Amino acid sequence: MHKMVLAVVVTLIVSTQSFAATSANYTDPLDAKTLDTIRSNFTHLMQLANRHDFKALHDMFWQSPAALLVAKSAIPSEGNWAGFWGNDAIDRKLHDIGTSGPVVLQPDYSKFKAVGLTKDVAQTYAPVTITVSYAGQDGTPKPFLLLINWIKVGKDWKVASEIILPVPPAPAAKS
Repeated sequence: MHKMVLAVVVTLIVSTQSFAATSANYTDPLDAKTLDTIRSNFTHLMQLANRHDFKALHDMFWQSPAALLVAKSAIPSEGNWAGFWGNDAIDRKLHDIGTSGPVVLQPDYSKFKAVGLTKDVAQTYAPVTITVSYAGQDGTPKPFLLLINWIKVGKDWKVASEIILPVPPAPAAKS
């Protein structure tokens, strides 16, 4: 599992570095109105998660066996964090997390970013403070990074992948 998360992080870093190298010539393939729609969808997704509206959350995801949620695992054989592929697995994971106790997601919208990767694929980034007591977490608010890939399906934007990464504590200062 750690290898999968590391691979995702490395891929994101490499793609970000490639993007930065060409940023002077970069034109977002999505217009401002579309990016606003994606931001609105992100906000709506956070509201649904905080309400534990599992049916509406299901509808926000791309209906595909390739849909992905990376989240905390409660099963030791999966590792501490794992990828959950396909809508049935995503639905079960969201239900398990949401029924474990209070879950509150508080995105930092001042740092929210949405970019188009193609005319049919977008990516969003937001630091999020999450309060949850699932799988041994103690309900203390903790920092995470939330990376979402969106795919256009018909006229709608759907969550293709949602990657929740815990932010490790800062290293102790050396004396």
